[in-house]
Amino acid sequence: MRKVIGIGETVLDIIFKDNRPVEAVPGGSTFNSIVSLSRAGVRTVFVSETGNDRVGGLIRDFLRQNGVDDSYMHATQDARSPISLAFLDSDNNADYVFYREKGKDRYDFSLPEIEADDIVVFGSYYAVNPDTRPHVRQLLETARRKGAIVYYDVNFRPSHRHDVMRVTPNLIENLEFADIVRGSRDDFSVIYNKEDADRVYSSEISFYCKRMVFTDGPHPVRIFADGGLRLQYEVAATDTVSTIGAGDNFNAGLVYGLLRCGVTRAELYAGLSADKWHEMTSHALAFSAECCKDISNYISPEFGQRMITGQGF
Repeated sequence: MRKVIGIGETVLDIIFKDNRPVEAVPGGSTFNSIVSLSRAGVRTVFVSETGNDRVGGLIRDFLRQNGVDDSYMHATQDARSPISLAFLDSDNNADYVFYREKGKDRYDFSLPEIEADDIVVFGSYYAVNPDTRPHVRQLLETARRKGAIVYYDVNFRPSHRHDVMRVTPNLIENLEFADIVRGSRDDFSVIYNKEDADRVYSSEISFYCKRMVFTDGPHPVRIFADGGLRLQYEVAATDTVSTIGAGDNFNAGLVYGLLRCGVTRAELYAGLSADKWHEMTSHALAFSAECCKDISNYISPEFGQRMITGQGF
């Protein structure tokens, strides 16, 4: 059975509405994707670290409760687990304040077994941060050697705008490792000062990776793929409770679609048909819309069960 391996940050999201805390949920960009995939019946592994504290224990327990293999989670002894404050605005989009401690305890990193056509998901600042870069690169090098599919979510927040020049070599290396790149208009605006999907793909991405998925909130999703394939998908209007995990669950849905369609790395490089991109993107949009219906960062267990039983969206 193919599996999905994720690597990324963990954080406890304390969510505010009208300046009042309304929920606290475990989070992190790749973390959210992995939890949703596991709820949909996918075999998942998550690689990360937490503090050796109550919050870290809560996060690790949450992974186990949702069927995620947490064997490669490390409890750092000399730093507390990260916390984020997420303030929802009138459109239920979030503005974040992060609280992190940098530990000196750099652990001995071990990798889960990776097999051909497994899928490795990574992204956000964690993927380019010099502190975590050695672990990320080791995982990516192993994924490439083993023939896994590598899915890269750029997810570069404006708060790291001042770091762009410093981490550009790591960003380029990520693009070279990636088999699929997903980024939002906001991501590319921060990194490249470009917002047009065609310009971003032609001048910044296509040299390194031929498959790019461009998202822009409620605006159409753009797909760029092998052989000059160009596709566009409308995003259905949704009553949102929170958009915090929208992009993360778009990623989860697209990865779920890769598995459901039986897409191998060889087939990906041979060039997927428009029909397969359509099915994969339909799952991505459905996962994202489902996540926005609730205050948590993932698809609901009920939605996941419908995926498992084949009942559809």
